[in-house]
Amino acid sequence: MQKAFRTAFFFKKEAVKLDALTEKIIHLQHCHGIGWKAIYSLLRQENDLKNLYNYSPVYLSRILAISPSHSAAVVEQLKHQKDRPLLKMYKAQGFQSIPIYSPSYPPLLKTLPQPPWILYTAGDVSLLTCERKIAIVGARTANEYGRKAVQLLVPELVEYGCIIVSGLAKGVDAFAHEAALAEEGGTIAVIAGGFHHIYPRENLSLAQKIMKSGLIVSEYPPNTPPRKWYFPARNRIISGLSLGSVIVQAGKKSGSLITAYCALEQGREVFCVPGRIDEPLSEGTNELISEGAKIVRTSADILEEIM
Repeated sequence: MQKAFRTAFFFKKEAVKLDALTEKIIHLQHCHGIGWKAIYSLLRQENDLKNLYNYSPVYLSRILAISPSHSAAVVEQLKHQKDRPLLKMYKAQGFQSIPIYSPSYPPLLKTLPQPPWILYTAGDVSLLTCERKIAIVGARTANEYGRKAVQLLVPELVEYGCIIVSGLAKGVDAFAHEAALAEEGGTIAVIAGGFHHIYPRENLSLAQKIMKSGLIVSEYPPNTPPRKWYFPARNRIISGLSLGSVIVQAGKKSGSLITAYCALEQGREVFCVPGRIDEPLSEGTNELISEGAKIVRTSADILEEIM
C-alpha cells in the first residue's frame, strides 16, 4: 500500500503564490499526456513551478522520463495553448478550482496516496468542509429493494447532519442523491470526467439539481471526456471524502466493491445492506459482510460508528 501523500513537503505558505501556482497546475492538466505523477515530479523539482514556461524539452524529457517528441509537444502546448481564456470561461460557467493547499480542500482527501491536485467544483463548496460525510453506492441495475433501502436510510442520516456522497451513476447512486435532495439535505456527486461531459446523460437533469442544491466534484478539468479507467479512480475520491461507505446491492464484479476496498485501504468504515441469498445483486454485499463489513439494518447502525 502506498504511503499517504504529504503536502507539507511541497507547499510552504511563505514560498508559494497560490493563485499563480494553481493556474500553472491547471495549465499542465490541460496538456496531453501529463498526469498526476508528472505534476508530482515537476513539483519535487520546483515547488512553485516558477520557471514552468522556460522549461526546455530536454529538461522535461529527463525529469518526467518521457520521449523527446512528447516533451517537445508539452512545451509547445504550454507556450501556445493559453490557459487564461479557459479559466475565465470556467469561472463564467460557475465552476471553481480548489487546489490541494487551499483551506477549502477536504483534509481527509489529503491522506490519500494520490490526492487530486485540483478539485473542480460546481455548486455549494461549503459541503466539502462538513465533517460528517457518508458515501452511499451500489449497483447500477439496482431494483426496488435497493431504492427502498436507500429511502429508509437517508432521511435519518440527513437529520443528523450527514452529507450524502455518491457517484451520479444509475441505480443506487442516483437513488442516494435524490433521497438527500428530497430531504433538503446536502449531497456531493463525484464524477469521472469533466462538467461538460456529464455521464450518464440520463442523469443530466439530476446533475443540474445537484449543482443548484448540492455539489458536483471532479479531479478532471471541465472539458475532459470520461474514460473507462477514470471510474475506478473516481471511487477512491468518493470513499476518501467520507467517514464511511455504505454499499447497497452489489454483484460479485460490481464497481461499488472498488469503493468498499478503497475505503478499507483508507482506514474508513465499510457498511453493507444485506440481501437475499438467492439474489445476484446481493453476492457482493453479503460477501463483504462475511469478511467483516458492518451489517446495516437501520441508519442507527451507521450513526453509532461515526457520531
